[in-house]
Amino acid sequence: MSTTGTGDTILVIGAGGQLGFELTHELRQRYGASNVIAADVRLPKHPELAEAGPFEQLDVLDRARLGEVMQKYRPKQVYHLAALLSATAEKNPEFGWQLNMDGLFNVLNAALEYDKPRIYWPSSIAVFGPNTPRDNTPQYTVMDPGTVYGISKQAGELWLDWYFRRHGLDVRSLRYPGLIGYKSLPGGGTTDYAVDIYHHAVQGLPYQCFLQDDTYLPMMYMPDALKATLDLMHAPAEQVKIRTSYNLGAMSFSPADITRSIQQHLPDFQVTYQPDSRQQIADSWPKSIDDSRAREDWGWQPEFDLDKMTADMLQHLKAEPEYLAPLTAATAK
Repeated sequence: MSTTGTGDTILVIGAGGQLGFELTHELRQRYGASNVIAADVRLPKHPELAEAGPFEQLDVLDRARLGEVMQKYRPKQVYHLAALLSATAEKNPEFGWQLNMDGLFNVLNAALEYDKPRIYWPSSIAVFGPNTPRDNTPQYTVMDPGTVYGISKQAGELWLDWYFRRHGLDVRSLRYPGLIGYKSLPGGGTTDYAVDIYHHAVQGLPYQCFLQDDTYLPMMYMPDALKATLDLMHAPAEQVKIRTSYNLGAMSFSPADITRSIQQHLPDFQVTYQPDSRQQIADSWPKSIDDSRAREDWGWQPEFDLDKMTADMLQHLKAEPEYLAPLTAATAK
């Protein structure tokens, strides 16, 4: 099957990120490596991104370059994952807004110009805020995000819906909880402790957590996130009844819970707590998510709970040390 427009060619923008790396691998397994184009602003840290299939260096803010890539491959699906995450965007708010919003506009407008491919764009629990019900947060509720990331995601959801209604663009989105996976390192998000903590545990190092021990947040293991994303993208259009973004849930836990889960396998593992600016962000987010609309509309069902995820994470990180972060005792503090 050709990569130049005759088949189910797929473009993944932001393929070097936590979600993008694993999603690109999964899509290549399903569609064939030559049919999935990985694109990122930087050359990939993971050589297999460029070696296993096509790779394009692409800054999504460069409209001309984006047009070149769209013209070259004529993708049938575009996964637009490039973004500045919550904690990172707070440090550089103007660029966070520019990347998250102008990047989305560029992709949506390029889609209108080049054959209207199906578009996937991730949203987040960051769209919610301090006045949102925090337990079992409903699909439709108060949304008053207090971060640049959350504000951009809320605006982006509304623009997706507008492009669907105004231009008939087949846009699809999920409000991800915190994502945890073993193949990629934390990327500047408030929920990243739940990735970092496993890397410390496997390397025999203590971990200093930047959230309080009883901070409950919705979380999801990467295999479930990939499953949900592909289930949504493969659902018939008539089953996709929400064109802003679907609530998505799997499990909720605190740093104390994940510590206990790890200690079932590594009883000597120790965690201390020193909350920083990310605590305030976490306190404004839901504790648990009502994702009944995703379950009803297109059959969403998670497969992993906390203990099942912990066993799988530790097994992979021990067996595949190339995925471990290069940590020292100093980085544990």
